Amino acid sequence: MLTFDAVEIAFPSFRLTASLDIQAGRRVAVIGPSGAGKSTLLGAIAGFVQHEGAILWQGERIDGLPPAKRPVAMLFQDNNLFTHLTLGQNVGLGLRPDLRLAPDDKAAADAALDRVGLGRFGSRKPGSLSGGQQSRAALARVLVMRRPLLLLDEPFAALGPALKDEMLDLVAELAEETGATVLMVTHDPRDAVRLSEEAVFVADGVAAPPVPTPQLLEDPPPKLAAYLGRR
Repeated sequence: MLTFDAVEIAFPSFRLTASLDIQAGRRVAVIGPSGAGKSTLLGAIAGFVQHEGAILWQGERIDGLPPAKRPVAMLFQDNNLFTHLTLGQNVGLGLRPDLRLAPDDKAAADAALDRVGLGRFGSRKPGSLSGGQQSRAALARVLVMRRPLLLLDEPFAALGPALKDEMLDLVAELAEETGATVLMVTHDPRDAVRLSEEAVFVADGVAAPPVPTPQLLEDPPPKLAAYLGRR
């Protein structure tokens, strides 16, 4: 279980609080108006944003750990692929940041690329690939890390609808295979429905406890209804 125990994130012009639990193995959308703090919430889990209160995974505090030591893998909007490295090396960074890859490490990177449909592209560099292929390579890197918490900060936002659906389905498949708990920031309710079982609504300085995604979208609170253009 992922627990936010009286978490408070405060900046001079911004404040966000969260007291909630997310069951292990769930796929959860983090949805709300722009600027509400959705990415900030994920940043706190990953260790990039300072906060008060406690964040726990399976009953143990993780908020005192440096980002690299947390049970977290994160996908960003720009994929964070290094253009001077091959795909195999980019994926290998998830295993060894110094890229001193043993044969077993190289085999694991190759297997991850194969799992996302890029088994023949290990020697290629990101600049030679399409946007969708780059997204798959970034997903292979977090896959090889084998972390129980997968955080998605709108990594597929720049993709077309069909390709985005394909990537969301692939994330769901991989999460099912690995048992990972997934939190995905999204502005699109269709993405939330496609991937997530539950949703956390972030607005007015509060991250609300998760509720079933259909329930939230069928009967949205006023702030979400206004964001979705409903009256």
